[in-house]
Amino acid sequence: MMRSKRILALLLSMVLLSTALSGCGGGSTGTDSGEGNSVTEGGSTGEPVQGGEITVGIAQDLDNSLDPHLAVAAGTKEVMFNVFEGLVKPNADGELIPAVAERYEVSEDKTQYTFTLRDGITFHNGDAVTVEDIVYSINRCADDSEGTPLVPALSAVQTVEATDEKTVVVTIDAPNNEFLSYMTLAILPEDYTEQDTAPVGTGPFKFVSRSPQQNIVLERYEGYWGTPAYLDKVTFQIVENPDALVMSLQSGALDLVAHLTYNQTTQLGDDFNIVDGPMNLVQAIYLNNKVAPFDNETVRQALCYAIDIQQIMDLTAGGSGYPVGSSMYPAFQKYFDDSLTNYYSYDPAKAKELLAQAGYADGFDMTITVPSNYQPHLDAAQVVEQQLEAVGINVTIQPVTWTSWLNDTYIGRDFQATLVGVDASYLTARAMLERFTSTADDNFINYNNAEYDQLFQQAITSTDDETQTELYKQMERVLTETAANVYLQDLANFVAMNKDLGGLEFYPVYVLDLSTVYYTA
Repeated sequence: MMRSKRILALLLSMVLLSTALSGCGGGSTGTDSGEGNSVTEGGSTGEPVQGGEITVGIAQDLDNSLDPHLAVAAGTKEVMFNVFEGLVKPNADGELIPAVAERYEVSEDKTQYTFTLRDGITFHNGDAVTVEDIVYSINRCADDSEGTPLVPALSAVQTVEATDEKTVVVTIDAPNNEFLSYMTLAILPEDYTEQDTAPVGTGPFKFVSRSPQQNIVLERYEGYWGTPAYLDKVTFQIVENPDALVMSLQSGALDLVAHLTYNQTTQLGDDFNIVDGPMNLVQAIYLNNKVAPFDNETVRQALCYAIDIQQIMDLTAGGSGYPVGSSMYPAFQKYFDDSLTNYYSYDPAKAKELLAQAGYADGFDMTITVPSNYQPHLDAAQVVEQQLEAVGINVTIQPVTWTSWLNDTYIGRDFQATLVGVDASYLTARAMLERFTSTADDNFINYNNAEYDQLFQQAITSTDDETQTELYKQMERVLTETAANVYLQDLANFVAMNKDLGGLEFYPVYVLDLSTVYYTA
């Protein structure tokens, strides 16, 4: 009976939230669900038309530097996926396919990777891509002369040599099952010095301009080596206010917006198609393990029992979403341990019991910092606040600007708890899990567990794929058992598209590929 009252109260609160967001908005539209990492096409089913331009709404500005090797924010990588390419790149099925390299070979002992440069490939400034550019790009990300390399996994690189005008050989110190995934790092021109403000890559779109806090403009690169983009021009318009984002869609100022909430999609009229698939990140209440009371494992476990994940998905996304139980999302397939999604069942009584054991029988006050430009995280925080209140924990939701979150919460580690999503830059388990090792520069939750660190070292040095996979799963289990964070879900990615558009594909990584999007006849 008490649970029924709690659900009713939460439903009423979300109805009020939806009303506040919708104002005089229109009716709802249907949704098509994308499963796992499968390709999902949205929009019209008519024939593609070459040409045209669109405006895409994004909720955050990009990093100050647009240099892809220095990017921190997932939003920067999401947009710049259209501008940069590596020797290989992921496709929508999660396969690594040749890009700047026409082909590659791996030695029998799996310590040498030989890449053959594609004929006639050029950078957006018209310069030919050379083997020297490839050597420069890899060495730049592998350089450990000032501490940790830009890409820590590339500390395994021993040499990068151009053996002729078309061939680059990369030698690593030991066989590595994941190494090829790191060859998706962007290939940049060696002698170009303005990458941070006027980026130059080899992708289907080239950078045109940027107005900070306003927009980023890309145009189709006519000299692209592969299948050309359909669209002539894409403008990414920065709209940090969630209400303004919806109003801009309704007014026709925006043609496509990803990462919407279910409640936002219900406000759009019949001029848009709504498609949804996985967002490919781990949404969680990330806890600062160095700050009381979250330096207490029992307290962290109590929070896990106090949270009803299905209820969060029901109230914020119409039931859509993909539960996760650790720092891995379903698109990683063999690394995803579905058994961890039910490790902490919803049990408020158990939560109260653990709080009492930890010395917090009367609960405590806590602050959850949330970037204000991400409505999916704000909506989840609203439900979390009420669920934790039921076990005596008083939550204050602290909305902050994206810049503040990045500088103070993520980099400065000045927070108690934060509700956000964490993604992977590369299609490797290591990219998801290394950040929680005790010495990782991006270990923003200050997690410190000797067993976890030891398992990580075993995993990255393992040459047997089955053994390595099991070690990564053991790492996930340690994160779950010690309640490093309160793991929630891989969010449903609701995308609103102008009905005259088609061709959108969902990827197993956090990117927005606009080269496949087109207007229809």
